[in-house]
Amino acid sequence: MANLQFTKMHGLGNDFIVIATDDTDALPTATLWRALADRHTGIGFDQALVILPPRQTDATAYYRIFNADGSESEQCGNGVRCVAEWLRLQGRTNASALKLDSLGGRVEAKFVKSGVVAVNMGVPRFTSPGESTLQVDEKEILFTEISIGVPHIVLQVSSVDEAPVSTLGARLESHQRFPQRTNVGFLEVIDRAHARLRVFERGVGGETRACGTGACAAMASARRQGLLEAEAEIALPGGALQLRWQGEGSNVWMTGPAAVVFSGEVDLSQLA
Repeated sequence: MANLQFTKMHGLGNDFIVIATDDTDALPTATLWRALADRHTGIGFDQALVILPPRQTDATAYYRIFNADGSESEQCGNGVRCVAEWLRLQGRTNASALKLDSLGGRVEAKFVKSGVVAVNMGVPRFTSPGESTLQVDEKEILFTEISIGVPHIVLQVSSVDEAPVSTLGARLESHQRFPQRTNVGFLEVIDRAHARLRVFERGVGGETRACGTGACAAMASARRQGLLEAEAEIALPGGALQLRWQGEGSNVWMTGPAAVVFSGEVDLSQLA
């Protein structure tokens, strides 16, 4: 794969390159992914989304997710909306809903309108029956640990504007308590229908403009504690997502935008 054709997309500023291939052996190495993700000398992105042929007969596609640091992730909420919208725009589906598979499991996507996609992200899995604690610099951190195809912890804060996202987020993301690392969400509940969220994303090296799985994790955490209704809006730095979750054992639905920025081609030999 000397030349890589790609589409640059984003969901609320969480940005991606989307590529399609039948040959997984020709994918960029971790070193090349890092070079491509560089915002000064490469294309720049939070994650790369690789669309592959379906592995199940009832699925439209299988997709893989590579972080800016070259590591592979299991799931990406904003990313799956972009995958679905890319498939629609490329004429690879004319259905109103489609099933997509990934390392993190199956999701169902529904097209609300052009550029807006609703996704069934599955059932949130709580690691423990209640909140957990962790000592960081002699300070006790209280959090909820949840998996939405990828690991998350959610901390409630009084103000996301004042939350130590870059410092505490970095400490927790790579803490020994989480051997596979974790995404770290800082959640401020405004009222029973609105909340604000900032997320330090695993594998990206810092905070992103939006995190779809993080919003799902925050919704599940707040709902479990009786702080949000079954339908709520969660605002992130890049914009708002609509969340719907009836409670434990049910699927969480996320609705939000997916936008194309531009398409291009890059010569990988120039980055090797």
